[in-house]
Amino acid sequence: MVQATLSPDLIARFAAIVGPAHALVDDGDIAPYLIESRGLYHGVSPLVLRPGTVQEVADILALATETRTAIVPQGGNTGHVGGSVPREGAADVVLSLSRLNRIRDVDPVGDVIVADGGCVLADIQAQAEAVGRLFPLSLGSEGSCQIGGNLSTNAGGTAVLAYGGMRQLCLGLEVVLPTGEIWNGLRRLKKDNTGYDLRDLFIGAEGTLGVITGAVLKLFPRPLGHEVAFAGLKSVKDALALFERASSRCGTALTGFELMPRLGVDFTTRHIPGVRDPLATAHDWYVLIDISTSDAAETATRMMEALLSEGLEAGLVEDAVVAASEEQRKALWHMRESMSPAQKPEGGSIKHDVSVPVSAIPDFMAEADAAVMAAIPGARICSFGHMGDGNIHYNISQPVGADKQAFLDRWREINHLVHGIVLKYHGSISAEHGIGQLKRDELAAVREPIEMDLMRRVKRAFDPAGIMNPGKVLKA
Repeated sequence: MVQATLSPDLIARFAAIVGPAHALVDDGDIAPYLIESRGLYHGVSPLVLRPGTVQEVADILALATETRTAIVPQGGNTGHVGGSVPREGAADVVLSLSRLNRIRDVDPVGDVIVADGGCVLADIQAQAEAVGRLFPLSLGSEGSCQIGGNLSTNAGGTAVLAYGGMRQLCLGLEVVLPTGEIWNGLRRLKKDNTGYDLRDLFIGAEGTLGVITGAVLKLFPRPLGHEVAFAGLKSVKDALALFERASSRCGTALTGFELMPRLGVDFTTRHIPGVRDPLATAHDWYVLIDISTSDAAETATRMMEALLSEGLEAGLVEDAVVAASEEQRKALWHMRESMSPAQKPEGGSIKHDVSVPVSAIPDFMAEADAAVMAAIPGARICSFGHMGDGNIHYNISQPVGADKQAFLDRWREINHLVHGIVLKYHGSISAEHGIGQLKRDELAAVREPIEMDLMRRVKRAFDPAGIMNPGKVLKA
């Protein structure tokens, strides 16, 4: 069992590792580290440590194992499932990676960038752009989320369709183990078939097996052609049919295919400054189509024009607009990325980050809509997301005039309802946000017993003292 309280002497031993300036003990200084971005979880902690070197991380974890002190690794703290905040009623020490923010190397010939785990995603994108390359992971929180956290949650974002998630974008890792040992797996090889792939154990482990302090990330050539279109449609089935055509016509040039409901457009135009409806009339559904080509700008233009023409002729597309500038492209993406925060002013919102096979999206959404509306008449369903990879953010805003807390008190009930339908379609209850605290108990209910047992065995092998992010993913 980890310690329930930390003595002043033990706090002093931890603080000595990083120096007094980087060991936070005052309530006001600690407060920002105790709450996650959505506000669902608020923990407590007697100490926040901000190491500046990998060796300091190693020394912290070695002392934590020796004294059985719980450690919560934290990056940009932009998660949604309570995975990066300390627990209530515990003495978890927060280990912030924010000072480990150095770009170690950029190799445009080898198409890799080597970065500390605390590097902000937007900084990595900028470093890649400076050498004519692209790091394709893109998230709404990219200005504050950190690459170690992106790896620890196996973040997906808007370009998974073409480039894959973090698991596919990482070649090697540097990880500090709970014992204080440092594993240097910063390999730059695209082919390395030498035994178990330890890297994949840490990606998506949410800090329960070790602390990611460095990574080798893949870079790609910057596209020469880039077109973004916004199209109105009658139904999700029509969106799926258009996606099939887009996938066949564009292949790997199709870098984004995002699905949005009319309600989402209403919310964003109502609550997000500067957002406007790009089309002259309202439509029940919309898709944002992103095409990028490496050979010439004209190729992307021809692809988009042909796709939209086919869609109009087939009766799938009711109206569409193609961005005429980079500013307009960014504006269209901004609308899509603002849909989740635009729900907040509408009151309580019960959210789901799920995935189903792409071909099952229309049937899943129709069945889930019917079940939710039967359970909560007047609920406003704002389901949107990455149609190209099956990841739907199935969010539900409270009925107009309803009591917010009474609505939110039904979170678990509605989660169970929606997730049951997800599983019926052989989907996942967590597509890209992780498990954290929010879905920990449900994970045990939906995964096979042998899978849960194997995960517990891995956890015990790497973290026998149980100090790493206890209570997240697996029960402590």
